[in-house]
Amino acid sequence: MTLGRMRCNLHHLWRRPFWATVLAVGLMLPAHALAQMPPAPTGSEILLKLPRDLSPWGMFMAADIVVKTVMVGLVFASVLTWTIWLAKAIELMNARRHLGAAIDALNQARSWSEATAGLQKQQTSKVAMIAAVEAELQLSAGAISPTGVKERIASRLERIDAAAGRQMIRGTGILATIGATAPFVGLFGTVWGIMNSFIGISKAHTTNLAVVAPGIAEALLATALGLVAAIPAVVMYNMFSRWITGYRALHADASAEILRLVSRDLDRGVFDHRPAERRRNVTAAE
Repeated sequence: MTLGRMRCNLHHLWRRPFWATVLAVGLMLPAHALAQMPPAPTGSEILLKLPRDLSPWGMFMAADIVVKTVMVGLVFASVLTWTIWLAKAIELMNARRHLGAAIDALNQARSWSEATAGLQKQQTSKVAMIAAVEAELQLSAGAISPTGVKERIASRLERIDAAAGRQMIRGTGILATIGATAPFVGLFGTVWGIMNSFIGISKAHTTNLAVVAPGIAEALLATALGLVAAIPAVVMYNMFSRWITGYRALHADASAEILRLVSRDLDRGVFDHRPAERRRNVTAAE
């Protein structure tokens, strides 16, 4: 409806009764306003305005800097988790294999000298235990009773067992930390992203789900990455806990076998370096 035509209609309405004129004007004004309003955007036009790349990489690139930082941290934590898993799995498998070979050699030995030769030939991880036993035997040369020697050797082996357990448990604390904190870090990124989405909704003055959904999807991606980092970390930590417990048991078995061999040789007098006269006096006193 053009402006000249509207003036003509108003001129004709001026001669009509008052209420008829008011009614006619009230009907024409909304029609004129609607005619001047731009057409509402269609669904295809809305989709054209939305970001087309809704892949994980596209959502990462479109996310806020805080959400990006959270995502990068979670990806790094996930990579660190798998790196620790690979390193610790190889270390534990090698240590268990060496312990099994050492225990077999100790079971086949009939004396401490045979066990020492077999373990040194295999170059197993029991070299530290051999060195500890040999050092204590040298320091205890000429001891009156073998009981004290056995106690001191047992104390040394116990400390070696504890040190081996501490060495194997290194790195698993990182897995526990990642498993406990990664979901909350991802949730922080999600909350921050949803806050930004709500701010964008208020600025755009629209509640269309097609406009709101990409921002919320970007925020939820942080939670997904947090779960991806946390779930394997928890599973690996529990797995390594069981493996390390078994490794400690094998280490204790090897220490017990070494102590039995040394005790047997002590009772036989193999390590007795005291003079013959002193040995006879001690024997008579007993």
